Amino acid sequence: MALNFKMIASAGVALLPALMPLPAGALDEAQKKEFGEFIREYLIENPEVMLEVQDALQKKQDEIRSQRSAEALSSNKDAIFNSAYDLAIGNPEGDVTVVEFFDYNCGYCRRAHADMEAVLEEDKNVRYVLKEFPILGPDSEAAHKVSDAVRKLAPEQYGAFFRAMMTQEGRASEESAIAIAGELGIQEEAIRAKMEESPNTDQVQEAYQLATSLGITGTPSYVIGDETVPGAVGKEAIVAKLGNVRACGKATC
Repeated sequence: MALNFKMIASAGVALLPALMPLPAGALDEAQKKEFGEFIREYLIENPEVMLEVQDALQKKQDEIRSQRSAEALSSNKDAIFNSAYDLAIGNPEGDVTVVEFFDYNCGYCRRAHADMEAVLEEDKNVRYVLKEFPILGPDSEAAHKVSDAVRKLAPEQYGAFFRAMMTQEGRASEESAIAIAGELGIQEEAIRAKMEESPNTDQVQEAYQLATSLGITGTPSYVIGDETVPGAVGKEAIVAKLGNVRACGKATC
């Protein structure tokens, strides 16, 4: 007996879930064709259903990514917050921590730099961990190699070097990084010798592995408390999450 799709339509889409699990063999070719035509007609007449489906899919994917990120964060806490490859500025003994994955040539990072400077200026108890993550080409890779050498040679100057790099005009490169280091009294010969003796290969590899585990695909990206926070979210959002960490131990209470 042929399926009466007009009756199904009048009963509403609530019947569709009951029909969908049927194995293909439960319908003959004519029924399959009629059923397919009904679905097509319904979707054409009600295209907003597709938007609802898309929203539901996006929400589900976001939830999966968030869960995976939380699991990766939990299992990599030491490498994220206390890696030997990273230095903390602001208050190294602060009661809350912001970790930033950044690239010296990231325009969004440079714009977001002012937000973090404002946070550190207003809150003297924030620990700010700089996670060097060169992803924007050879110039970035070269600039971060110099940065790594500066960190090893003169850790007390690293914060000033970082700030100068983030506020310079033009593209960051090996040349601009060496010039900024020179202005801070760090000799080019020493930088080049340190780059040769102790390259930043392990540092970059660790940052890439962590980013992959956390679902980080761009810069800036932050880790605050138990959350990964992608993008230049602004001072207010960062301050709010720091407040939550202090209040309930989580970035979102």
